[in-house]
Amino acid sequence: MRLIGGKWTASIIYHLKDEPVRFNDLTRMLGGASKKMIDQRLKELEARGMVKRTVISDRPIAVTYELTDFGRSALSILEQLRAWSESYQL
Repeated sequence: MRLIGGKWTASIIYHLKDEPVRFNDLTRMLGGASKKMIDQRLKELEARGMVKRTVISDRPIAVTYELTDFGRSALSILEQLRAWSESYQL
């Protein structure tokens, strides 16, 4: 839970499941999360080796984030949690 239990962490992992996503696009996908909160969570995930950050342009700066293999391994856990919560209508 220390790795994926933080607020917005599971949502970030879910939104990165298919392909690399730019920071601003991720912010739009998450809706209610502030840019500061998303940035903090991404830094935590990167430090833990779950997310890879790639700078794709210097001016203006453009950054994408994608799941590492370790990060992808959490997807099955999140899917099980989603199924469990739906089965109990939580």
